[in-house]
Amino acid sequence: MFGGEMVKHWRRQERLVYITQYLIQHPGETINLNTFAAALGVAKSSISEDLALVKSALGRKGLGWVETELGAAGGVCYWPGRGLEEARALAWELCEKAADIRRFIPGGFLYLTDIVFSPQLMAQVGEIFAARFQPRRPDYVVTVETKGIPLALMTARSLGIPLVTARREHKVTEGSAVSMSYVSGSSQRLQTMSLARRALPAGAKVVLMDDFMKAGGTARGLQELLGEFKAQIVGIGVLMEMAEPPQKLVQDYLSLLVFEGVDEKRREVRVRPSDWLVGEKGGGS
Repeated sequence: MFGGEMVKHWRRQERLVYITQYLIQHPGETINLNTFAAALGVAKSSISEDLALVKSALGRKGLGWVETELGAAGGVCYWPGRGLEEARALAWELCEKAADIRRFIPGGFLYLTDIVFSPQLMAQVGEIFAARFQPRRPDYVVTVETKGIPLALMTARSLGIPLVTARREHKVTEGSAVSMSYVSGSSQRLQTMSLARRALPAGAKVVLMDDFMKAGGTARGLQELLGEFKAQIVGIGVLMEMAEPPQKLVQDYLSLLVFEGVDEKRREVRVRPSDWLVGEKGGGS
């Protein structure tokens, strides 16, 4: 049984569509070839040939990669991803959307809520970050509520791992928690974040995600909070960073966009892709 019914003698074109769709809906999950063979009514050898075609097509378009795991418990696993060209094209598209003077908010910020909460855009951005962080085999994605959640969730989905959210205020419904005070890099105000003790096992490998970074105070606070869980931080991803200050409070982060500032006289918002997307040496992975 597969999807509620037994189907036999599918044509190859139909099998390719079915297999591709199933893999895309189950990122990071190892699927035994017998599952496909039984569902589609063909031998495992035919499924292997189909998977070779799917792997080639996805790889050629930079839309992810398919891994085969040998052994009785093995199978096939799909990891979403975006190649450099696809990532660069999306970054320029986001730059065009962000570079609207009407988005400027006094204090040096941009209104990005509509972009950050777009499922279509964040799904693509999540695949870009997942492609860079997947080789490090993280166990969890961690963010702080609230605006970083869509990006973090889509990244977690592409990695096939859970999302953990640190709260600004502890909720009694989550049991005991670890709390940490930190200075926000954007507002220079003392803030607090907390994480339920049962949310993250000790020693987990985690990726930190956020929508915006000014000086890196929030990311630094998360690092300190996760230190209480003895977590290993294997990556930090940010949708947009501010060009100033150039030295952040965290190291080895990967941003997609850089906000260079606003020329109010010319009514121009200056946003560009991060250096790693345009072939220059710069702040990332």
